[in-house]
Amino acid sequence: MSLGVTAPGDRTAAQAASDKPRIFFVGVGNMGNPMAANLVKAGYAVAVFDLVRDKADNLLKLGASWADSLIAGATAADVVIASLPGPRQVKEAMLGTPNDAGILAAVRPGTTVIDTSTSAADLVRELVEHAGKRGVDFLEAPVTNAIDAAAAGKLTIFVGGDKACYEKHLPIFKTLGEKILHVGAPGNGATVKLLTNLLWFVSAAAIGEGLMLGAKAGVPLDTVWEAIRSSAGNSWVAEHDVPSIFAGHYDPSFSLELCCKDLGLVNDIAKAQGHTLVMGSFVKTLFEEAKARYGAGAAELHVVRLLEERAGLFLRPPHGVPSDGQSNA
Repeated sequence: MSLGVTAPGDRTAAQAASDKPRIFFVGVGNMGNPMAANLVKAGYAVAVFDLVRDKADNLLKLGASWADSLIAGATAADVVIASLPGPRQVKEAMLGTPNDAGILAAVRPGTTVIDTSTSAADLVRELVEHAGKRGVDFLEAPVTNAIDAAAAGKLTIFVGGDKACYEKHLPIFKTLGEKILHVGAPGNGATVKLLTNLLWFVSAAAIGEGLMLGAKAGVPLDTVWEAIRSSAGNSWVAEHDVPSIFAGHYDPSFSLELCCKDLGLVNDIAKAQGHTLVMGSFVKTLFEEAKARYGAGAAELHVVRLLEERAGLFLRPPHGVPSDGQSNA
C-alpha cells in the first residue's frame, strides 16, 4: 500500500529544482555569464540582472529569468551572487546609491549573499557587518582561472566568511568550480585572490623579458617557450599566456584597467599591514605605463608590448618581427 511517499528515483525535475535555493545572479559579463549558465544547467532557478540586458540573452535562452531591477531580484532570492568589475561597483550594488537602494536593503533575513568579484578586503568586512545587522549571511568568494575555466565549471574559488554558511552552500560552489578553498575570516578571500593576481602580473611582465633574451640571441621562439615550460622557470603564465603574445592580441579577455585596479588593491593591503611590496609597486608602474600608452581597455599583456617596442622586436615565432616602436598592430 502506498503511503504517498515519492522514492528518490521517482522525483521529477521540477521537484528536484524546488529543493534548490532560488538564485539571483548580478553581473553576467565575461566571468558571470558562464557561471550563471552552469547554475541554470545544474537545475537552479536563476534570475539575472546586468546593466546591459543583451549580455543575458544566452542565459534567458537556457532558461534563466530576467529581473527588472536589483531590488526585484534580491527580494525574491534565497541566494544572491554577484560578479562585478571591482569595489566601486560592488559597493554601489550592495549598499545602493543616493538614487537607488542596494541589495542588502532588499534581501530577506536568512538570505545569503555571495560576492565573487575581486574586491577590497576592507569593503568585504564592511559588507559583512551591514548584512549581519539584517540577519543576512555574506560570503566573499573571488574566483580565478579565467573564462575558459568558468565555462567548464573548473574555477578555483577563495571563500572568506562563516564556515557553516560556506559548507551550506558547497553545492553551489561545486557547480562553479573544482577547487574550493575556505580561507578563513572575511577579507581573506580578497587577500588571497589579489596575491595570486600579483604573482600573475609579475610573471606576465617577466615572461616578455625571458622571451626577448632568447629572440635577440637568435633562438627560435618556439624553442625558447618549450625550454621555459620544461624548467624551473615554468608558470601558469608561461603555459597559458605566451600564445597570446605570439598571436599579437595580448589576451583581450582581461584589460589593463582591471590589472591596474587589482595592483592598486594588493598594494593597499600591504600598506594596511605595515609593509611595502617591492615587486608589487614596481610592476604597478609598468602596467600603469602600458595603460597610459595603449588605453584602459587594451589587453593585459600589452605590458610585454612595452618591452617589444623598447627592444625593437616583436615576439613572433620563429625569430620575431622588427618593430619600429610606433605600430599598434
